[in-house]
Amino acid sequence: MTKRSWITPSWLILLLDLGCSIVAMNLAYLLRLNFNLEDFSRYSIKDIMAVVVCTNLLTSLIFRTYTGIVRYTSMSDIGRISGMGLLGSIVYFSVNYASVHFGAGTMIPLSVILINFFISISALLSYRLIIKWAFHYYARYGSIHKTKAVIYNAGYSGLMVRKAISEDAAGNIRICGFLDDKLTRAGKRLEGLPIFGTSRASLEKLATHEGVKLLLIVEEAIDTQLLNNLVDHCLSLNIKVQKVLPINKWISSGWNPSKLQDIRIEDLLDRSVIKINNAQVQKEAEGKSILVTGAAGSIGSELVRQLVKLNPSVLILCDKAESPLHELELELQDQVSNVTIVPFIANVCDKNRMQQLFEVYEPTMVYHAAAYKHVPMMEKNPSVAVMNNVLGTKILAELSVDFGVEKFVTVSTDKAVNPTNVMGASKRIAEIFTQSFNHHMHKHYKKTGPVYGHPPTRFITTRFGNVLGSNGSVIPRFKQQLEKGGPLTVTHPEITRYFMTIPEACQLVLEAGAMGQGGEIFVFDMGQPVKIAHLARKMILMSGREPGKDVQIVYTGLRPGEKLYEELLNNSENTVSTYHEKIMIAKVREYDFIEVNQRIEELIASAHKHYVTPTVVLMKQLVPEFISKNSAYEQLDKDKIKI
Repeated sequence: MTKRSWITPSWLILLLDLGCSIVAMNLAYLLRLNFNLEDFSRYSIKDIMAVVVCTNLLTSLIFRTYTGIVRYTSMSDIGRISGMGLLGSIVYFSVNYASVHFGAGTMIPLSVILINFFISISALLSYRLIIKWAFHYYARYGSIHKTKAVIYNAGYSGLMVRKAISEDAAGNIRICGFLDDKLTRAGKRLEGLPIFGTSRASLEKLATHEGVKLLLIVEEAIDTQLLNNLVDHCLSLNIKVQKVLPINKWISSGWNPSKLQDIRIEDLLDRSVIKINNAQVQKEAEGKSILVTGAAGSIGSELVRQLVKLNPSVLILCDKAESPLHELELELQDQVSNVTIVPFIANVCDKNRMQQLFEVYEPTMVYHAAAYKHVPMMEKNPSVAVMNNVLGTKILAELSVDFGVEKFVTVSTDKAVNPTNVMGASKRIAEIFTQSFNHHMHKHYKKTGPVYGHPPTRFITTRFGNVLGSNGSVIPRFKQQLEKGGPLTVTHPEITRYFMTIPEACQLVLEAGAMGQGGEIFVFDMGQPVKIAHLARKMILMSGREPGKDVQIVYTGLRPGEKLYEELLNNSENTVSTYHEKIMIAKVREYDFIEVNQRIEELIASAHKHYVTPTVVLMKQLVPEFISKNSAYEQLDKDKIKI
């Protein structure tokens, strides 16, 4: 049932205005005559009051001063009332002039008109402002059950939110002040409310002395470090933190509590989005046929969303997952009309099917995101990891060269660095193949010229850590466990991971595609690694519960192939800077393609027969730094040391 609030009828406001006008005119005469009632009785009060009523009724209808909601009186209402008073004074002057001209004598002296102007304006405004103040006072102090809150942002957006909340009679929030990190604002007042700093001491004062229980974040682009500090302080003081949707999304429809959202853990891990060379990226993609493998996955689908904005002629979405691919196609059909979208169901290991794709659609750029990525799963199925991650990459790379693809961009992982698991090793082998293939083709091109009638494909690799919100990642799992009441499972108290957002990761891939000249492995400045145990604890606190009491954190032990710390470079690698401060090129040792190709063929043959131990042995021979951890294959490393 919708709640209704009392709004004074317009006719009653009109009557009050007329009453104020009558009182103001009588008071003006008395002031002018020094309250001499004998002199006052000489005027035709009945006629004067008739003129006052008619004049104010006319000016009220013209300026519509009676239609406003009194409790929301604003500057525009003050302007209309002033205009009404000015027009009324002109009418009084005209009536008085006519009275004198026709010999009836002075009816409304000029001094009375002037005094009446100020009194009537003051009276009309005063009762409106008193009513407005009374409503605001009730909204702020009339209910002891309202949640006391402060707003982070002492600027225009903060004022708009404060006004919207204060005018929500049915709401349960009472704004007590503002927070602002600008030192010039702290200690001042804004619309009667104090402005506090963002230090812990300020928040402690608000929590203990003011009883504040809620912090509203209005700033859209708040610094992540500042947001983390605010959330940490508020969690320790039992202050809930919520963010307000951008004003432009609700200003037309009005305020309601649904405009508030809880702070997500992703907001605290988010970082400033990488700035890419949009002109170069646009040039690389515009008007071209582009293939994205793994297009229905978390990385692949975001790549597709960003690529479609760059106006390629054809965008081929290749994936073997039918339903997610169908949903992505429907999403894109609703967004774009000038790009041909081709959903192509295929397994990248099926060479005949992939060859058909290249023959029909002739892609000029390939973004290869299709891969098996779950470490424990691949540790149990090493042959499948090789078939998908190594054979799939090899087939695509060879077809790209055969069909004249300009650039081939591979999405790799930080788990390929000093791999401790089959998945990471399979991705490192894919890196080795594409790099050595690139060097081999370009050396041959320099010596003999184009073999296929066109310059060879340029192969580029991007390496980054975990992405927030990807399928099967830790944060969605923690959320599911929290919904069930816990416990939250963490493999080890010291395990740490790098995190980045999916859009940020995909922007890196696009930038690498534009920047790369072939043979590079691009690595990204991932910032500071995050302890997973700390992540779990913070998510519990943000849900309003206490770790160890309401929700337990259980340590389950490292999974097969899992290591405590991820790396972006191994000990023998270093980096070369690029024009972007957060994008670097890893300097890795080069491999002879003939030897690499032969050994990879042996590896694929073993994997094709689904041999387990022989396949892992061959992987370790290809990647000597592959040392298994918490795995059944650790014995292979011990046997190698003995030999």
